[in-house]
Amino acid sequence: MGTVTRGTTNPNRLRRMDRWIAAVHGAELRRAADPVAVDLGYGAAPWTAVELLTRLRTSAPHARVVGVEIEPTRVAAARPYERDGLVFRHGGFEVPVPGRPLLIRAANVLRQYDEAEVAAVWRRLCARLAPADPSTGSRGGLLVEGTCDEIGRRHVWVALGPEGPRTVTFATRLGSLERPSDLAERLPKALIHRNVPGEPVHAFLRDFDRAWAAAAPYASYGARQRWIRAVRDIAADWPVTDGPVRWRQGEVSVRWAALAPREG
Repeated sequence: MGTVTRGTTNPNRLRRMDRWIAAVHGAELRRAADPVAVDLGYGAAPWTAVELLTRLRTSAPHARVVGVEIEPTRVAAARPYERDGLVFRHGGFEVPVPGRPLLIRAANVLRQYDEAEVAAVWRRLCARLAPADPSTGSRGGLLVEGTCDEIGRRHVWVALGPEGPRTVTFATRLGSLERPSDLAERLPKALIHRNVPGEPVHAFLRDFDRAWAAAAPYASYGARQRWIRAVRDIAADWPVTDGPVRWRQGEVSVRWAALAPREG
């Protein structure tokens, strides 16, 4: 179920997303008896699935990855890369794996879809996630859906749980950044057409640019210190959910509700 993507992929393209997943979702993966992650729509080559397994296992040594592709020839081409903990399957948004995975990563998959189709895809994928378990404190599985450039310098992704969207994360190689709004071209499909006056995501990027400009004196200490200062400033007005450990990586996460498109 779904549409064949262009299949563009490069080694290390999703490293920022992978490291974030390992950091924020690693505990859920570690405590699971069989932590299964799905790389949905991995593309014309299997690099992203291979790398996801390696990075997840730094946090969860027993993690398994299933690469899922809707184009059968891509699945056949990936099969020689299978190994312990990594397999490839033909399929799409139905996510053809047994049980309920703890992670579904869908990077650069929905970019070719219409904005109106995104909510239904999100609901379908969230319904496939492992459920929350209040008795253990588990928040359940995680869907990470977003977009990045061809070499992984700039990403924006939405993190969703079984209950729906949680956060939006902006991540960048700071040395390549002129201003935070440069990330607008990598907004996921749910937000990219909403970067216009009157929409929350536009207001956030406007405020971020202003904070970045005000933090210019910190540039003498490096782009990282300037980013941290700018994020501290916007956190006074926007619900930033992470802290300096992630900011130092060139990241910031904001609650979805603050950036969600306006109705109508």
